Amino acid sequence: MFRLDNELRPYAWGSPTAIAGLLGRTPSGGPEAELWLGAHPDSPSRLDDGARLDELIAQDPVHFLGQESVDRFGARLPFLMKVLAAAEPLSLQVHPSLEQAGAGFARDEAAGVPRGSATRNYKDENHKPEMILALTPFRALCGFRPLAEAAELFRLLAERLGTTAGREFADRVSRLLSGEGGQLREAFRAIMDGDGGQPEAGEGLAVVVSGMEAGEGWHAPLAAAAALHAKYPGDPGVLVSLLLNLVDLEPGQAVYLPAGNVHAYLEGLGIEVMASSDNVLRGGLTPKHVDVPELLATVDFRPLPVPFLQAAESELGERVFTPPFEEFSVQELLLSGAPASDASHDGTVSVHQRGAAIILVTDGSLRLDGPQGEMILERGQSAFLPDADAPVNAHPHGPEGARAFVATTGLGTGKSTRSTTVEA
Repeated sequence: MFRLDNELRPYAWGSPTAIAGLLGRTPSGGPEAELWLGAHPDSPSRLDDGARLDELIAQDPVHFLGQESVDRFGARLPFLMKVLAAAEPLSLQVHPSLEQAGAGFARDEAAGVPRGSATRNYKDENHKPEMILALTPFRALCGFRPLAEAAELFRLLAERLGTTAGREFADRVSRLLSGEGGQLREAFRAIMDGDGGQPEAGEGLAVVVSGMEAGEGWHAPLAAAAALHAKYPGDPGVLVSLLLNLVDLEPGQAVYLPAGNVHAYLEGLGIEVMASSDNVLRGGLTPKHVDVPELLATVDFRPLPVPFLQAAESELGERVFTPPFEEFSVQELLLSGAPASDASHDGTVSVHQRGAAIILVTDGSLRLDGPQGEMILERGQSAFLPDADAPVNAHPHGPEGARAFVATTGLGTGKSTRSTTVEA
């Protein structure tokens, strides 16, 4: 087991206090957006001696990752864990499939686009499915809402706008969405291409919302779009947001995001885990590069239900989220420091480990023990658990108990757990 030191990303949209508050440390004084835990080469975690985690793994991939993981994903840690704290909206974005990422990376390489270029679409050959587990109330845009709902939002916008151009544009989008077969792709393209009347439609959102009661059924998505316009006036992502599901997660709820899912995190603190990749195609709410043709080729234009992720739970404090991706799964550990009513159980919980794992403690302290030794982790501390160290158990260390999160692969064989599936 190896204690980790992890890099904090100070993106402008980050909260200045949320991550520090979660981990029990002093804020840096600036925005703290993401804490990266893993072996991604851009910001690898480091060991106590300063060595990089990716370089440690490269010394003996089978020992650290396990043969099954190496056979499936190669000699690299296949997932990246983050603590994400959004005080302002992130960019509207989509991630490619594995096939699209491979082909896109090859095209960018052949065209000689520098890997660090702001206009490069594909930074690597991997896809980037992900999940977010809310630690506070968390708001996001996620996937396309039913076409009838989106059409009604644009109809209401057209009905209440004061400018002819804005009314005509909103009405056109509404008709595209409500016509025979529903032309979602064409409606999306019209917004992204900046057709005439779009700026007026965006500017009219605040007026529309001011004329609605807060309890009205359509108030929330229109008010969210108006808030986005105040931050990004004239950005096409403002109107794209009306095509998307507005999702409010309570603490403990999670969603997963497959390839092609258009999404944006708007506000909140959560544990984010993803395949280890940096491939992002942006669609708005950003000053960064937006490639509309590549975006249109990547987006999945099927309206689908919000992809909520249920957990498998047990009476022993195990709560495991397993999205439909092989690269990762997430366990929430809740360790009680009080004597258990069941004398056969002392508060010990098995770490859900499939190959390598990373654990982060967010409350209290715990003791890890396995065949290779033991380690005590306090609030805010984290560790890398090699495959060769499994199985590992977690014990409360102190009367207050502990809360921790574990990321590992989602492969089908495991070295724990005793869970039964219930609805989260």
